[in-house]
Amino acid sequence: MSAPTTAVVIATRDRRERLVATLERLSALEERPPVLVVDNGSRDGTADAVRERFPDVEVTVLPTDRGAGARNVALRALDAAYVGLCDDDSWWAPGALTRAAAALDRAPRLAVVAARVLVGARERVDATCELMARSPLGARAGLPGPRVLGFVACGAVVRRTAVLGVGGFDERYGIGGEELPLALDLARAGWWLAYAPDVVAHHHPAAAGRRRDREALTARNDLWTAWLHRPPLTAAGRTARILAGARRQAPSAALAALAGGRWVARERRPAHAAVERELRLVERDARRG
Repeated sequence: MSAPTTAVVIATRDRRERLVATLERLSALEERPPVLVVDNGSRDGTADAVRERFPDVEVTVLPTDRGAGARNVALRALDAAYVGLCDDDSWWAPGALTRAAAALDRAPRLAVVAARVLVGARERVDATCELMARSPLGARAGLPGPRVLGFVACGAVVRRTAVLGVGGFDERYGIGGEELPLALDLARAGWWLAYAPDVVAHHHPAAAGRRRDREALTARNDLWTAWLHRPPLTAAGRTARILAGARRQAPSAALAALAGGRWVARERRPAHAAVERELRLVERDARRG
């Protein structure tokens, strides 16, 4: 799929109407970015609806749900230098993709532009974005904002080759908490991530019931990330905090995480000392907030 500088990727599953609404908003952008939808095995006619209503949108249908791994499929299929990630319930504000591309052009070591994500009809700033805005890592010349060690996947513009160069998103994570291990892999490889408050995305998330399911999955994934990337004592402390924060979801999250114990032990690779120091600074700042 040949593309200009910036393309948009959406991973989706069984949310046809939400996806259609998102594509309508993206098609109204003056940038007219090419859009690639990767359908994670939907059974609600998603692919047919997109092809019928949006003939310019490329659709790739996967036979099974590959979670965040669907984004890797899209990144490999594209020729664009930069890719704006969306969920089926998020979209880019006018001019956001242009500003992100300019930031990536200015800073060759920048791999991720983390957008300011506005949530729901009231456009509340996402809590993660509030933390990134005051990142203790500070800014470097040429970056659009402070350096960070994370991002919100539904509001990030990435350097395609950088993400693929570190292996992309881990398919085993599904969707929820999959951003941090990728951020750590990028930092380990010498890439920067930066928060850009003038790059704006909108996110209208699902109802509370679905969010509760996502919280359990995210807790499991956070445990995996701690066990994979942190020193033993730090991983133990993180485990206690993650399970305390998961509350009623803690038993199921712990059991699900332990089910992946064999591959976690096999692939464990703690972050470099410099990255670990910065990650501790970020976590300390988050606890103060």
